[in-house]
Amino acid sequence: MTLRALREAAREVLDPVHYDYVAGGAGEERVLAANERAFDRYALLPRVLRGNEVRDTAVELPGARRAAPVVVAPTAFHRLLHPDGERATARAAAAEGAVLVTGTAATTAVADVVGAARGAAPDPAVWFQLYLHPRADVTAELVRRAADAGCTALVVTVDSPVFGRHTRDLRNGFTDLPPGYGAENMRGLPGTPPGALTDIPMSPAATWRDLGRVVGGTALPVVVKGVLHPADATLAADHGAAAVIVSNHGGRQCDAVPAAVDCLPSVVDAVAGRVPVLLDGGVRRGSDVAVALALGAAAVGVGRPVAWGLAADGEPGVRQVLATLRDEYDHTLALCGGSRNADLTRDMVVRTDMPW
Repeated sequence: MTLRALREAAREVLDPVHYDYVAGGAGEERVLAANERAFDRYALLPRVLRGNEVRDTAVELPGARRAAPVVVAPTAFHRLLHPDGERATARAAAAEGAVLVTGTAATTAVADVVGAARGAAPDPAVWFQLYLHPRADVTAELVRRAADAGCTALVVTVDSPVFGRHTRDLRNGFTDLPPGYGAENMRGLPGTPPGALTDIPMSPAATWRDLGRVVGGTALPVVVKGVLHPADATLAADHGAAAVIVSNHGGRQCDAVPAAVDCLPSVVDAVAGRVPVLLDGGVRRGSDVAVALALGAAAVGVGRPVAWGLAADGEPGVRQVLATLRDEYDHTLALCGGSRNADLTRDMVVRTDMPW
């Protein structure tokens, strides 16, 4: 099945409300559409006769040695999509050599996610995504749990001072999880009764000082996710970030921002090699991966395609998504004359909507 077919298969099996939760974006969903459409404006200029019979597509990322260039981006509530939820996703990512970013809104606690990944591969890379909680002690507890579980990096999402307005969820009345489901990483936090679940609050009061407190309070590398402005990429590096992720939250936050890939080159230029730059948003084919890497990304994150694979076929569905993207990317790399990721360079990318 193609990735598009997996999406349709997921639509067939999911509760329409849950399908809309994953598929939907903020506002009129302009940015949601723009993320995918933007890749259609980029084309690759292959190089030829470069002796690239043997190819190596592995990438070095913070807390992840020789990982695939496709990362499983953080998405919420996997048990709404499949009974095995995040465990299935973790096993699939580990088996395919991909970094898994599990997060605060997972329906499986981080220790169990890492345990599932270790059951599929001896040394998996699992990163933990978190929001800066209004209470520093809660943020510190989430960081501690991630480190104790064996996560190899933290991902701090910074583009969510408030929740995005998700039109489909509002129309469907989807404001709470069904009984028996919860954001398990929010269970038993400081100041709450033992075992009690609390909400995930956004904090418009968060500042770079709060990020610096996280960086200074852990031995784990800290990745900053949700950067679009090049000045913020520079600030992230200045505050100790180990990498930045160019992202508009999959079109789920502000519906008036550019497509993520259009912001990538300026962010890459701003950090000037100080830290790796990753991209998520709109990646749906291996050639999209190639375009992003040619524009300077070290790797890309995929969210919704993984969700469709999980819903359609559990762990095998997620493995199919990751294997398909990896194989399509390797094929594109070969067609472009590359032997390794670094062989894809910005001069090999042209905009089809403007003169060369």
